[in-house]
Amino acid sequence: MDSKIEEKCLKKGLRLTDQRKLIAKVMSQSEDHPDVDELHKRVSKLDSKVSIATVYRTVKLFEESGIVAKHDFKGTKARYEQTTQEHHDHLIDINTGEIIEFVNEDIEKLQNKVAEKLGYKLVDHRLELYGTKNKK
Repeated sequence: MDSKIEEKCLKKGLRLTDQRKLIAKVMSQSEDHPDVDELHKRVSKLDSKVSIATVYRTVKLFEESGIVAKHDFKGTKARYEQTTQEHHDHLIDINTGEIIEFVNEDIEKLQNKVAEKLGYKLVDHRLELYGTKNKK
């Protein structure tokens, strides 16, 4: 089985139809966190009978089950990525939509300091930076 999402679904006891399996496989193989429309385009190349409504419902099911995370990137449609144990942040190119995942210990420490200064203990966070590539 080459679908990490499908494996997570099975572990959680989610019923997987053939169409859901296909959606899970395409999502697992995607590195660019596709939105639902893009995901539907990719899935329908493999099975033209899969409707956009099926993709929406399946992604929602995966999200509600904690298998994928929804990211509302500024100015674009929500994108989805597999949930992982390791934390990472995003740098998004506003011109191309390219997403770079990164982890930076200095940023992690700073966010904890800010929360502590405001009287909180940080339990989770998302950091999304938006930019354009530097011209050389």
